[in-house]
Amino acid sequence: MSARFERNQRAGADVPTSSMADIAFLLLIFFMVTTIFKLEDGLPVTLPKAAAAEQIAREKVAYIWVDRAGRLSINDNIVELKTVGGIMLGKLGANPALIVAFKADQQASYERMADIMEELKKVNATKVSFSADFEPRP
Repeated sequence: MSARFERNQRAGADVPTSSMADIAFLLLIFFMVTTIFKLEDGLPVTLPKAAAAEQIAREKVAYIWVDRAGRLSINDNIVELKTVGGIMLGKLGANPALIVAFKADQQASYERMADIMEELKKVNATKVSFSADFEPRP
């Protein structure tokens, strides 16, 4: 006597896709809320005050930060003085209309600034801007 088992039809494995869009949007919102946008970093500097200021588009500017100890940072990368020319030459090759903006601490040495200007002059980076904090006139 043998036992006979009846085979049942197998149900197909269906993945419900109606909530997939909801999950995708929740993930998108999660990453948008938790992402930290880094506007600009550099060396901690205290900018001098100015009576007037002009805004320059971010795409057209390469920032050189100089702190009171004389350390240099170009677009968030700490660099040595001797490498400034090579870095700026590469940036000028990518964007010939590039403006070099100094953000120097008010206690930074003028001699250090002059040395940086000499390096920029060697690679023909002649569009230079000095940044300052805006101080309204009384």
